[in-house]
Amino acid sequence: MPSFKAPAPGFSVRFSPFHEHRLLAATSQHFGLVGNGHLLVLDLSAAGPGGPGLTPLFSFPTSDALFDCAWSESHDSLCAAASGDGSVRLFDVTLPPAQNPVRLLREHAREVHGIDWNPVRRDAFLSASWDDTLKLWSPDRPASVRTFRGHEYCVYAAAWSARHPDVFASASGDHTARVWDVREPGPTLVIPAHDHEVLSLDWDKYDPSILATGSVDKSIRIWDVRSPQAPLAQLAGHGYAVKRVKFSPHRQGMLMSCSYDMTVCMWDYRKEDALLQRYGHHTEFVAGIDMSVLTDGLLASTGWDEMIYVWPFGSDPRAM
Repeated sequence: MPSFKAPAPGFSVRFSPFHEHRLLAATSQHFGLVGNGHLLVLDLSAAGPGGPGLTPLFSFPTSDALFDCAWSESHDSLCAAASGDGSVRLFDVTLPPAQNPVRLLREHAREVHGIDWNPVRRDAFLSASWDDTLKLWSPDRPASVRTFRGHEYCVYAAAWSARHPDVFASASGDHTARVWDVREPGPTLVIPAHDHEVLSLDWDKYDPSILATGSVDKSIRIWDVRSPQAPLAQLAGHGYAVKRVKFSPHRQGMLMSCSYDMTVCMWDYRKEDALLQRYGHHTEFVAGIDMSVLTDGLLASTGWDEMIYVWPFGSDPRAM
């Protein structure tokens, strides 16, 4: 299956919503502690002597670590990256590195750890920061549209609803997941989701009331935001902190997770035996995962072993 050795440990990987063979990845030297980063654009359509591979199309070096990235939902060449220096960087991949980033947004007081583009409204994106805040941005504005306060510790991730253009959720080290509506002054719901830090979350693409959270406590919990007193399901199987969770855009109930236990797991939370498959192809912490919107069952992952893999669900990521 296609794979690529990145110049540094990988932190995030995203399929393009416009080009089925294009992939975005964020990497950081020295595991994000010190050093620079690279934003990579890869093409998985090319085939070499050993079979299909991932070919780098563009590489954009940055002066600080990159922890997350996201494609624009309105322009096929525009993307955003979350930086360790507290900035949000916008890139146009049709322009050379010397002309990028096309916009450098410096408002957060600490590292920006998460970024997510609105798939419904398409003209806005969110940043989540270790300064305990989230910010709403428009790519056409030089300053943020709004800052969201309420978390009591680092905000690690934000995720827009796949159905509601004004609704998003956030995951924090204060052990909560919060649901927000950009039309409201504060969070509309606070879920005490785990007993430890919440590192990631995502909305079900088929049911706008279902939210998944991943935590340092090694578990994934499924919530119905209409009745959040207790989780609908708890998925246990990872040996260490769950770094990311991602719902399938094609298969209801299916989600993907990755962990510091160096594995990627596929689940169906509606089944009694929820764990569908476990992949152990990485040799270090797995930090980034994604599922293609354009190709059913196509998966991607990246980790601190500096590897990026793309493979179809059910196959071996390391198979040639």
